[in-house]
Amino acid sequence: MHATPLQRWTIMISLILAGEAIFTLPYHVTRFFRPTVLEVFGLSATELGVAQAAYGVIAMAAYALGGPLADRFPARQLLAGSLWLSASGGLYLATFPGFYGAMFLWGFFGLSTILFFWAALIKATRSWGGLAEQGLAYGVLDSGRGLLAAVLASAGVLLFSLSFPEGYDAATLTEKRTALQTIIFGYTAVTALVGLLVWFTLRGLPDAPPIARPALFGHFWEVMKIPAVWLQTVILICAYTSYKAFDQYALFAVRGHGIDELEAAQIITVGAWTRPIAALLLGLLGDRFGVSRMATVCFFLLIVSHAFFAFSGAALGTISAILLNTVITGVAIYGLRSLYFALFEEGRVPMAITGTAIGVVSVIGYTPDIYVAAVAGYLIDRSPGLAGFQHMFMGLLGTALIGAAAAYAFQRLPRQIS
Repeated sequence: MHATPLQRWTIMISLILAGEAIFTLPYHVTRFFRPTVLEVFGLSATELGVAQAAYGVIAMAAYALGGPLADRFPARQLLAGSLWLSASGGLYLATFPGFYGAMFLWGFFGLSTILFFWAALIKATRSWGGLAEQGLAYGVLDSGRGLLAAVLASAGVLLFSLSFPEGYDAATLTEKRTALQTIIFGYTAVTALVGLLVWFTLRGLPDAPPIARPALFGHFWEVMKIPAVWLQTVILICAYTSYKAFDQYALFAVRGHGIDELEAAQIITVGAWTRPIAALLLGLLGDRFGVSRMATVCFFLLIVSHAFFAFSGAALGTISAILLNTVITGVAIYGLRSLYFALFEEGRVPMAITGTAIGVVSVIGYTPDIYVAAVAGYLIDRSPGLAGFQHMFMGLLGTALIGAAAAYAFQRLPRQIS
């Protein structure tokens, strides 16, 4: 990129803000306030999981279509439009729709946050990093996103707790609805304002090179012939499965170990604060020691973390033990988030077809958006208490083992094709 240092970092800051703000409405509300969401919306864990599965179904098509669009249209237009579209969904979320309305809304979010947005964001970040700083680029992106998420989560939890001066258990349903509605409106405003910021600050971002219309989807077959793309897809799907399951940790603390809702939200917020540190640190270590090697390390941490929650009983369910293991999980999942797209450079995927490659990897790699919440909700509702969560963590342990094997295979792949 031919830009001054100031322009370069202004672009990155805008990408960071956009990259996190757009997901606050579909993800943050249910991640940090899940028990309250279930009560206020009048949904079971299974129903909310099925509603969120609609996000994944729509997102799968959006990933496939959005990749080629990122190779054709300016990122500024794609990102800003997506932010404003998502903010409009926040207005409906604040009405607390029922089961079918929630399904419609999360399906809408699957379109608004992915189709014009995701591939454009990842491609712009790869361009920013150049040949030698992919770990730095994606590490800074996800570290910054994590910092913003943690700040917003901390502010949200503080505001939420202040809404109940006599304690959460003493609050009426109306008071809980009002508090949650305030949180939703706050996230909606942030999303809309970041869209305005992106519209003006990304003028300096180079536009995508023009691609002839008949060739818009012609790069799919070229991408699918690259062996690294398939291993990268396995790594992404295994890493993202654990990331999606992180949404259940607050409910795990409450229903599995009897911790109250405010303490559970505080634990998850501490876990969220690992993201800015882990993402940047693992990204830099990836540039130094190899991206795929550090991905293997992160999967090893997930194996340890998931095994602890899967096989430890109620006696080990103290706040300190849950908090420590949540932090370990946070380091691993957020470290992986800074690494799995940096694999494009290590896997020698040509820059000209990056958008299409992102679409191919994402359409499979993000399928956990469809099934993780629904499967976790089913397991939790089928086996109330700790047992359902232990079954969930056993499944997560299996995916972490597969991810570790794929990351190790990726380490060997460059020697085979060099």
